[in-house]
Amino acid sequence: MFKGMREDVRAVFDRDPAARHWFEVVTTSPGLHAIWIHRLTHWLWRRGLKWLARFIAQTARFLTGIEIHPGARICVLEVARIMDISNACVNLFC
Repeated sequence: MFKGMREDVRAVFDRDPAARHWFEVVTTSPGLHAIWIHRLTHWLWRRGLKWLARFIAQTARFLTGIEIHPGARICVLEVARIMDISNACVNLFC
């Protein structure tokens, strides 16, 4: 789990020229927070806890401005301020 999180932080450094320090990235990057929360909600969704997954996803949307449906499979997610990814359109990105 932590190995994947470190890789995510490295990916932000590779793609975002404004990233200066790992602590800044971890605490202020809404795209990174959205991906981490999506991994949790996707795990819950696949185990049948769909209401809880949707509730957490909506809370994350309020906090980050990024909505990712818990059932979506994400291949690549670029830096974004406001984006909606739903179960129906995920195949467009993969």
